[in-house]
Amino acid sequence: MFVALRDLRFARGRFILIGSVVALITVLVGFLSGLTGGLANQNISAVVSMPGDRVVFSTPELVESGASFSDSDVTEDQATAWADTEGVTAVEPIGITQTRVETADARTSIALFGVEPSYADTAPTDSNMIALAEPAAAELGVDVGDKVTVAGHEFTVETIGGDWWYSHTAVAQITLTDWQHFAAATGNPDAYATVLAVSGNPDWEAADAAHGTSAEDLVGTLLALSAFRSEIGSLLLMVGMLFGISGLVIGAFFTVWTMQRKGDVAVLKALGASTRSLVKDSLGQALIVLLLGIGIGLAVVVGLGLLAGQALPFVLSPLTTLVPGAIMTLLGLAGAAFALRSVTSADPLTALGSNR
Repeated sequence: MFVALRDLRFARGRFILIGSVVALITVLVGFLSGLTGGLANQNISAVVSMPGDRVVFSTPELVESGASFSDSDVTEDQATAWADTEGVTAVEPIGITQTRVETADARTSIALFGVEPSYADTAPTDSNMIALAEPAAAELGVDVGDKVTVAGHEFTVETIGGDWWYSHTAVAQITLTDWQHFAAATGNPDAYATVLAVSGNPDWEAADAAHGTSAEDLVGTLLALSAFRSEIGSLLLMVGMLFGISGLVIGAFFTVWTMQRKGDVAVLKALGASTRSLVKDSLGQALIVLLLGIGIGLAVVVGLGLLAGQALPFVLSPLTTLVPGAIMTLLGLAGAAFALRSVTSADPLTALGSNR
């Protein structure tokens, strides 16, 4: 590392330029990762918090795209059949409808969940009661005991809690019976529930075939949200492309840098330096530049994330900061290692220009 450290001090401008580019790419990747995490949370947090081992959907004959929350309509007979299935320990029917809730002074869109009192600690315990997620309560400016109106029907706020979102809409919970009345009033008189949250360890495939349903694990349940598939797929594609671009750009920088050091490396090899020591020297130098650049970039991401979180759905976590930083470090080292190959494998006399 002696030569590497001296080179860093001697060519400060070059390494500041490379470090700045690394920092900017880190800001792009980190900020997009945080935004992706925030948008995902506002899309699926209520789905992820559903109880049970699997979520059971109905399988309409005209729907060929697989399980879907928007097309699912589970009957009471299917719920009873699942409850009687060997290996099933609990069945929670869940009705889901997107609508609006309002007060005398405010109105906001909500995802209305019809649930039983056993669904969660914050679930409503009686008819005409409603449980609001914190974002919905904040938007309406209401507190426990206040009155809100859903589709002309008045409810009393029983509890407020949880950062629950469904398809970018804050969640409100009412009893399953109230939800069924709401569904009947809005054109679906036979509605029982949208999905079932089933706990236990039955023969899932056999039960699906017997009951005409589709039991999905966590991944399948998330993919049943059409907005999640399109939105997160696009954002993850952009993040992946940024990782690819970062590897190419950093690799290109180190390639040019290595070519400029070709004579120095040749002298070291002619003096007896081993290829291993040269690789350690150059990769150590690259690692220093990467860690400084990525560290500065992550600091900017954290600062911007704290500010953006007040206005945008943004998640600051190790998954959106440290993981992208580690991936960029590995990609940068891979690019630097690839750039070293042409020099470390060259003959010292040839590298010094003896063939001229």
